[in-house]
Amino acid sequence: MGDDRRQILEMLASGKITADEAERLILAVEKSGGTAAAGAPGGTTTAATRPRPKYLRVLVEGDEQITGMKGGTTVNVRVPMQLLRAGVRLAGLIPAQAHQQVDQAFSQHGVPITLSQIKPENLEEIVDQLDDLTVDVDGKDGNPMKVRVFCE
Repeated sequence: MGDDRRQILEMLASGKITADEAERLILAVEKSGGTAAAGAPGGTTTAATRPRPKYLRVLVEGDEQITGMKGGTTVNVRVPMQLLRAGVRLAGLIPAQAHQQVDQAFSQHGVPITLSQIKPENLEEIVDQLDDLTVDVDGKDGNPMKVRVFCE
């Protein structure tokens, strides 16, 4: 953990990041270095004691007759949360002067995102609130499909 802090302070000293960015990075390093919470007594878990999720899962499910697949699952994506967390932390390392250019490049490719708005604590808030999200979608030829997004 000391190496991470030293590296952040060196980037600050060399002018690669601002003091605010350094503070956010140090907070993110401290937060990611926390211990995984164990279940509460009695086998119940609360939001405060729930272990950190390891994966973000996206399932697209349709009728078995439509998809031709057993169970009807057409898409099953499992993204490691550590990859998402690392990506958000890396976005924080992009110098403030480059944010406008990066935002513009994203926009040209159809990704309406503002890089300066992405912060590690925002990702953690979303994950904490994301128990199970299900969206009903009209699929091909009006056939119903479900998109489920959840953490595990």
